[in-house]
Amino acid sequence: MALRLTYCMLYLYKIKQHFSPIAVATSSSLSAGFFYFFTEEERLFRANDRPFNLSYHYADNAIKTSKYNLFTFLPLNLFEQFQRLANAYFLFLMALQVIPQISSLSWFTTAVPLILVLSITAVKDASDDINRHKSDKQVNNRMVKVLIDGENEKWLNVQVGDIIKLENNQFVTADLMLLSSSEPLNLVYVETAELDGETNLKVKQALSVTGDMGDSIDALAGFNGEVRCEPPNNRLDKFKGTLTLDGQTYSLDNDKVLLRGCTLRNTEWCFGLVIFGGPDTKLMQNSGKTTFKRTSIDHLMNVLVLCIFGFLASMCTVLAIGNGIWEVREGSVFTAFLPREPGANAALSSFLSFWSYIIILNTLVPISLYVSVEIIRLGNSFFIDWDRKMYYPKNDTPAQARTTTLNEELGQIKYIFSDKTGTLTQNIMTFNRCSINGKAYGELFDFSGQRVEITETARVDFSWNQLADPKFTFHDHSLLETVREGNPEAQAFFRLLALCHTVMPEEKKEGELYYQAQSPDEGALVTAARNFGFVFRSRTPETITAMEMGRTVTYELLAVLDFNNVRKRMSVIVRNPEGKLTLYCKGADTIIFERLHPSCNKLKEATIGHLNEYAGDGLRTLALAYKDLDESYMDEWRQRHHEASTAMEGREERLDELYEEIEKDLLLLGATAVEDKLQDGVPQTIEQLAKADIKIWVLTGDKQGKCHILYAFALEKNLQLELLRTACMCQTVICCRVTPLQKAQVVQLVKKYKQAVTLAIGDGANDVSMIKAAHIGVGISGQEGMQAVLSSDYSFAQFRYLQRLLLVHGRWSYLRMCKFLQYFFYKNFTFTFVHFWYAFFCGFSAQTVYDEWFITLYNMVYTALPVLGMSIFDQDVNDRWSFQYPQLYTPGQLNLYFSKKAFVLCMMHSCYSSLILFFIPWAAMHDTVRDDGKDLADYQSFALLAQTCLLIVMNIQLCLDTYYWTAVNQFFVWGSLAAYFAITFTMYSNGMFLIFTSSFPFIGTARNSLSQPSVWLTIFLTSLLCILPVVASRFLFVQLRPTINDKVRCHMTQTIASLLYTPSSQLSSMVVEVKTLKGVTVWIRKEFVHCVIIIKISVKHYRGRWTLTKLLN
Repeated sequence: MALRLTYCMLYLYKIKQHFSPIAVATSSSLSAGFFYFFTEEERLFRANDRPFNLSYHYADNAIKTSKYNLFTFLPLNLFEQFQRLANAYFLFLMALQVIPQISSLSWFTTAVPLILVLSITAVKDASDDINRHKSDKQVNNRMVKVLIDGENEKWLNVQVGDIIKLENNQFVTADLMLLSSSEPLNLVYVETAELDGETNLKVKQALSVTGDMGDSIDALAGFNGEVRCEPPNNRLDKFKGTLTLDGQTYSLDNDKVLLRGCTLRNTEWCFGLVIFGGPDTKLMQNSGKTTFKRTSIDHLMNVLVLCIFGFLASMCTVLAIGNGIWEVREGSVFTAFLPREPGANAALSSFLSFWSYIIILNTLVPISLYVSVEIIRLGNSFFIDWDRKMYYPKNDTPAQARTTTLNEELGQIKYIFSDKTGTLTQNIMTFNRCSINGKAYGELFDFSGQRVEITETARVDFSWNQLADPKFTFHDHSLLETVREGNPEAQAFFRLLALCHTVMPEEKKEGELYYQAQSPDEGALVTAARNFGFVFRSRTPETITAMEMGRTVTYELLAVLDFNNVRKRMSVIVRNPEGKLTLYCKGADTIIFERLHPSCNKLKEATIGHLNEYAGDGLRTLALAYKDLDESYMDEWRQRHHEASTAMEGREERLDELYEEIEKDLLLLGATAVEDKLQDGVPQTIEQLAKADIKIWVLTGDKQGKCHILYAFALEKNLQLELLRTACMCQTVICCRVTPLQKAQVVQLVKKYKQAVTLAIGDGANDVSMIKAAHIGVGISGQEGMQAVLSSDYSFAQFRYLQRLLLVHGRWSYLRMCKFLQYFFYKNFTFTFVHFWYAFFCGFSAQTVYDEWFITLYNMVYTALPVLGMSIFDQDVNDRWSFQYPQLYTPGQLNLYFSKKAFVLCMMHSCYSSLILFFIPWAAMHDTVRDDGKDLADYQSFALLAQTCLLIVMNIQLCLDTYYWTAVNQFFVWGSLAAYFAITFTMYSNGMFLIFTSSFPFIGTARNSLSQPSVWLTIFLTSLLCILPVVASRFLFVQLRPTINDKVRCHMTQTIASLLYTPSSQLSSMVVEVKTLKGVTVWIRKEFVHCVIIIKISVKHYRGRWTLTKLLN
């Protein structure tokens, strides 16, 4: 027993070294048991030692993304669905309806819509989860070669510490430490599209000590290295670990790791050591739930729904009190006909009637509201996906709505935050100018000192350089002459560009170099050095080889001081063949200038002048500097660098301190200026968005230009409001040299204090935080991969498509959603208020005014499709007029179409309509007889008349609200009316009564009532009284207080009318051109070029006027 206890304690001690306890049992007795819940702080494992690794209970390589199984689907799915307030509310109503003392409605009036909604959602969820099960099974059953067995093994059986072999075009099985590969220098090429969306190949390189094993099975089987690394996390760009082998410790970083989700390319084979498996891999760690964005209309709807619940409770309370009063005053009279149950009294009756009216008046918040909203959003998302005018044929890239929940928010944008490089520009870099030792190169001047356009001069001839890139162009011949004359500063300038970078070269044929650069900037600078005689040829982990003015030089690479968004610079330390040690550094000018030796002050002033000129011309700039190092100092620094790079605690901080120490007292060489041209249509797009009163802020890491400038330094907490106040007074806001975090902070600042809808647009990984922070995130699929697109809500290929996304799709989506909500609340409030008025005439008995089947089908069948047709297809003006008048966008920014005020007006309109719809039919049916003298004034006939009037008025109101008619709208409107009469006559037929007597009691009501002229006269009168005030008020508002939409629509109507009938004498003066294409004459009116196009299919002269038989505007 003592031995077993000792072993148990040692085992727990070993586990505790790598895991931190969260909770421990309070009992000190061993018999009470140990209850540890561990979080992994550090991972330790050995290669080819499964028993040792399994003792830590690391996750295996099986993944599970599915949510349900056969037994848990129904309870879990229903539990999730009933967490939504609306579903829970209607479930509560259905429970009330099965209580006979409360419900005057059959259970199916609520159950049918609820079951339909739950079923649709459940089928969708089940389909999605079945696909997830299939995907999990497919992935887990993939095969891979595992060294332990020497045979193929399923992915799900791979364990941490196993060595596996990958072959070309295979997916990476788990997160691996690269051991060796078939390529020279132990390089592998991987595609990371499943991780970050980027299709360009990334280069990974194994340690030399493991690369020497090659594909030797014996060497790999005998490999017993011990890896100590960080715990599982979701940081794709970082990895921290060490490898201990034969008493030596080696640093492991992200360049030596292959992540699950990558694909091996252009590499015959490679071996890797499993670090993380299954749910611990970085791919799965990043598959958590994303932040769910909601629109401002969603937030408003939530508030309104709560208000509606309160209003419903108050209505039911009033009716319950009325029931109590009626029972006291009148109820005793009816006890002879309706005897009360023992114990029943007015108070109990009032209490029960409260819940009865909760059931009857529940249509104030119909369950179909939420389903309809999702269908409308989905339809508008498809329109974005299908828009050919947002398709970029060069890259075969269509626009994509990556979310379906934010479309109407696109019509309310007030602030746009845009990246510059790759978003406003093409991100195709060309070396344009430079400053070397205080002298500027790249600009050309004539004898009088006037600048000469470079297109007017001959290109520099690089034919002397056999390794020059033929696509590279430069026009300043003096720079090449300076370099070839042996100017030491110029040669050091280009030597730095050839050495200080992370570019990987490919030379498939002698002299045909291809550079794989992580950024276009680096590629442009290395290419420039190549053409001016300093050709980067190859690199290993220890060396860099370059061709300098025709002479091959190999430098020993001692250290690479990486670039990141905080350092904003990178450096390399090399030893030349003569043994001279040099640090070469390039980075942001402000960062480099802080680290210069005082002797460079004069040169710095001259370089600053050149940099300001370059920045003013919109060029991207970098400063270059170097420093000669002492051998003894370098030996000591390298020792400290090795210790810091292999440290598991505070590695980044210790490395930063070492970098800061050595990167000082630099000597300035000069600066580079790279041109990145604007994309097509950017100026016009910005102009259009400005006319729509949308503020555009540019957040960039580039140097400041000649604009109103705001630095991101003011994001300190005590200066935030001052920053925002100053920014809002500027016409142009550019935040320069900002980090990705600062971009997100600027967006959050505006969201918090301006209470405005924001949009962020970018194309790179450094824009992801900004895109996620904004209400709407837009990704540009450009040169920097797809990380921005993967994090975005909408994506397309060019910035110019943003104006169509906002001014057309966004505005239409907002208009459609607002119309839908106004109409939906109107039709349901009107429907419900008629019940309220009827209560005063039925003794507050909770009797329904409509047939139960009409109540069931009203929202699900009779009024569902017409409003969806309007909400998906409607448009006040077409896309050309939307561009012609960007001011049409401003009502959305001001919430003019749907707000709390609009909601109250909608309720008042519903109240008026419900009074007409109840009292006119009631008065018309009172003491009314048929043509044959028989009585017509019964409850069933009144119910049919009231519901028929209601449905016709709702359709007429819909027609008045519809601006843009399509065949689909016509079909939905007329089809819903036809469906109503067809279903009504069927349900009220003798056959249905005979088959289902208790369910269809309205036998013969339809044919008896609707055959009477007085009924149709009542329907006409009711409809007229409901619609006439709407038409009159809209006419007066258009005449006295027209909105911008009214003005533009009026102008559009007048334009079309004037063109339909144009005197022949005026025709020639109205058109700008007339040309025939395949017999079709095309006329473009002068004042509406780009706006109105008239296509004349056939023309005939009638009474001196030209009639155009087809008009497309």
